[in-house]
Amino acid sequence: MLGGSVYIAFIRFAISLAGTIALFSLLTESRFGRKKTVVCYSCFSVVLLILACVWYVADWESCARMVAFVMYLCFAAFAIFMSRDSVYLSIYKLALVFYLLAVFLVGALEISILFFDRNVWADIVARIGLIGLIAFLLNKYVRKTVKDFGDYVESEADKFSVAVMIICILFGIGYILNPGLNREMTFHRIYQILMNFFLTGTLQFLIFRFYLHVGKEKEYERENQLIQMNYRLLERQLEILEESVESGKRLRHDIRHHNAVIAECARRGQTEELLQYLQEYDREIDQSALKMICVNTAVNNLLSAYTRKAEQEQIKVTMDVELGKNPEIPGIDLVAILANAYENAIYACMEVKKSLEERECFIDLLLKKRKNKLIISCSNTCKKEAALKDGKPGSEFTGGVGVSSIIRTAEKYNGEYDFKNDNGVFVFRLILSMQK
Repeated sequence: MLGGSVYIAFIRFAISLAGTIALFSLLTESRFGRKKTVVCYSCFSVVLLILACVWYVADWESCARMVAFVMYLCFAAFAIFMSRDSVYLSIYKLALVFYLLAVFLVGALEISILFFDRNVWADIVARIGLIGLIAFLLNKYVRKTVKDFGDYVESEADKFSVAVMIICILFGIGYILNPGLNREMTFHRIYQILMNFFLTGTLQFLIFRFYLHVGKEKEYERENQLIQMNYRLLERQLEILEESVESGKRLRHDIRHHNAVIAECARRGQTEELLQYLQEYDREIDQSALKMICVNTAVNNLLSAYTRKAEQEQIKVTMDVELGKNPEIPGIDLVAILANAYENAIYACMEVKKSLEERECFIDLLLKKRKNKLIISCSNTCKKEAALKDGKPGSEFTGGVGVSSIIRTAEKYNGEYDFKNDNGVFVFRLILSMQK
């Protein structure tokens, strides 16, 4: 703090607060519209600046020592309320903004002390310049990356790591901003400031890389699950193809016998016997033909493949499917949900049969469109003792595959989902919004 009148202090406070709000706004999105956000931040800034100036006039020494921390803590509480992000993600971004706040505060002070004999206007101009430079670099190199990996932090961050991060950064920057330190220009003082900035910056970078790495690992795991799902679906389709080939061979073999019977009846003039024989032949063809479950080709093929697999495992399948030829949800996402749900249902039934062979297993699948909503429900036999973990099925239900893919696709369409074990019946329900 370089001193000066309360008007100078007001200008410096206003620049610092405006810079902090601008930097935080680059990293996050407000839960309100632009107009309401500007009004809220403006009202908050006016009240905070008035209180800071009153404090500056009443007790300059304590204000110089604590005003940066107090103003930032007030801003942090207000920013968490204004941000659309979760609390953990907002705290992470606030920690980064606090580090940048220290950079332009200390940087401007040092420029004023080193080159302009502690001139307050030099400090003000340097603050504006540093804030502009930091905002430019954030917008160009960091903003998109931080927003892209925000989901990783939100899903992977825990209270302990966030608390340790904040404490370390507060101690590091607090040590730098402490006005009680020796302000003489010495090599030791410059080295101390640089090392503190380096260490706190390194901490931020390491945390960023850690969450980014963990998030990418989760992405790779989900992609691997999708590959496994596609592989299993191809296996089911190949089984159908092999059965079709065998059926074609039998048909070609049997058709000679059918032709012989028809020719003999024609030679003898046995018209009634011939018509009866042809009717029986038509019924046989109808029974052997593949059933059309729905008009959507991708969904029909998927459900046919897994239904055949379930019936081979002696699992009773009931389906209620009403789906148009071109649903608004892309086929790849719809297939991802249905294939994982059906595969997991078959797995759970097979696990039950291993322990209780006499127990009858079933799968009930519902797929319907209601206005702009797509409703998916799948109920199947499962072990009564199998418990959910954090509201999600574990490996006892699924074999460890598919749930994350279902959840991710559901969240993509603002879907609502739930899982439960109803006394040995596993129930999965999902409602997807198909609004464009």
